[in-house]
Amino acid sequence: MLRVGLTGGVASGKTAISQVLKEEGAYIIDADQIARELVQPHKSAWKELIRAFGPEILQEDGSIHRKKLAGKVFADAKQRKLLNRILHPRIRKEMDRRAKEIGQRDPEAIVVIDGPLLIELGDHREMDKLIVVTSTRGQQIERLKDRDGANPEEAVRIVSAQMPLEEKLKFADFVIRNEGSLEQTKRKAKEVFKELRKVAHQMKRR
Repeated sequence: MLRVGLTGGVASGKTAISQVLKEEGAYIIDADQIARELVQPHKSAWKELIRAFGPEILQEDGSIHRKKLAGKVFADAKQRKLLNRILHPRIRKEMDRRAKEIGQRDPEAIVVIDGPLLIELGDHREMDKLIVVTSTRGQQIERLKDRDGANPEEAVRIVSAQMPLEEKLKFADFVIRNEGSLEQTKRKAKEVFKELRKVAHQMKRR
């Protein structure tokens, strides 16, 4: 099994890339999706989040109001660390469990771990290869406004709170620049997957 990290800045286009990799034959494990599952009402992470950030982060139906929680954590580095302390060990455990399960089913699998904070939290060290997706700061801000309905100040705050993309690039085995057309990005993602197949094949022969 080849374990591949997929990361990048917020709204840099990881979702589009992971979709292409999935179509090409990769197994995708999405850290954000796992996080959403972990904070379903009455689960232990949900209870811990309410203790840490107060009942004001809840919606009427008892689910976490992601935008309100994001507003708190992106405005304060201490709050961000607290959120990561609550969620990260649980997310990591579940990612490992899923990867192991896939590896047992398909020993030749290429498993892509899609996570925005792989480098910040040190999880990139567990990967055989790392893909970093980049786009311009302006594109990230525009996409946050379009995708999440963030106002310009919120969008700038969210982008500024993250590790600069130039820093992430230092850890990359492959870089996909999502700065042109969607077709160009998809073509690059397919090229990268072709390279990953070669790496997986070489690992098998060892």
